[in-house]
Amino acid sequence: MNTQPQRFHDALRSTGMIAILRGVRNAEAEAIGAALYESGFRIIEVPLNSPEPLLSITALRKSLPADCIVGAGTVLKPVQVEQVKDAGGELIVMPHSDGAVIRAARDAGLYSAPGVATVTEAFAALDNGADVLKMFPAEQLGPQVVKAWRAVIARDIALLPVGGITPEGMAVFHAAGASGFGLGSALYTPGLSAEQVRQRAEAFVAAWKALA
Repeated sequence: MNTQPQRFHDALRSTGMIAILRGVRNAEAEAIGAALYESGFRIIEVPLNSPEPLLSITALRKSLPADCIVGAGTVLKPVQVEQVKDAGGELIVMPHSDGAVIRAARDAGLYSAPGVATVTEAFAALDNGADVLKMFPAEQLGPQVVKAWRAVIARDIALLPVGGITPEGMAVFHAAGASGFGLGSALYTPGLSAEQVRQRAEAFVAAWKALA
């Protein structure tokens, strides 16, 4: 089990958002990671269906300060958890809620954010040791579901809508009880320069600060 849960929650509270770098290339990972960090992001994931994701995770972990959590997304199998750990990753993000993957992350001392779409999945994920809950896909669930879940899920459990989140759309989810967000194509798409990512990141950070 991870012995430093506060470190992840401190990183999440600092900006409230996880940067998802789907499709990032190893050669550009450091520059984009630096742009995100300088904009205020403290959690970055590289989905495993990106080009050379483990190399990108290693590059990010080596280049970013220790208060930035680096991990992998689209983790589907327990065996991938050890690969991520060996690459220097500290966080396992999943599109689904597979108890075996959550337990593998817990046993490896990594943080986990499984994808859940029902309250049953949410409580099962927590029972297996999930650190936070990734509400996916947010476009389908909507803020009304966040509000309903928040009525039965303790406030100290982070609910993170993921999918289709934009700076303009954050307020309604936050008002419903969302603790933060996972940001995909509205923040990063392959081909964007580090400076373009920085501009998008700054817009998200400004929107987050406006929620406080």
